[in-house]
Amino acid sequence: MAGHNKGQTVGYVRVSSDEQNVARQLEAIGTVDRTFTDRISGRSRSTRRGLSEMTAYVRDGDTVLVSSMDRLARSLRDLDDIVSELTGRGVTVRFLKEALTFSPTGNDHFARFQMQLIGAVAELERNLIRERQAEGIAIAKTRGVYRRTPKLTPSAVAAAQERIDQKVPLAVIARELGVSRQTLYTALGRQQSSTGQ
Repeated sequence: MAGHNKGQTVGYVRVSSDEQNVARQLEAIGTVDRTFTDRISGRSRSTRRGLSEMTAYVRDGDTVLVSSMDRLARSLRDLDDIVSELTGRGVTVRFLKEALTFSPTGNDHFARFQMQLIGAVAELERNLIRERQAEGIAIAKTRGVYRRTPKLTPSAVAAAQERIDQKVPLAVIARELGVSRQTLYTALGRQQSSTGQ
């Protein structure tokens, strides 16, 4: 690839929404040759353009810096797949918060064990949080006090409306945002009624 010198250090940053700040992750990563950013939930790898661009960009001898494992992947399977894919192509992956480095030599058995342990605990924690949320919602519903918050932020809805105006199919936009078409329909309808359209 033109403009790509061997042995580059590349940063990968991800936040779950446009409203979240990437400054802390950028500060943790420090000075790098190039940074790739995603502003989307890490749930689905297929919708993360920054990750796709980063994996296409890196070459044998490069190093990828990520502030923490949960920024690269939300599931242990994805985490293992992405790290294996990169190291298999000669790329070193370093997670700064966990102080774990995965090198192409494959001599990092203890690091891989730690990654799987930490990743499994994080996944369990997310599942427990979801379970507690579901229990809380069920209790609130029985008491008649449950109010569902919209999944999409106003800025995401506005961006979706712009894409619709550009004739992008609703299914494509919903997939990019990681929501169902019904959620997108509802959010667009809510926005139109609030603006009096």
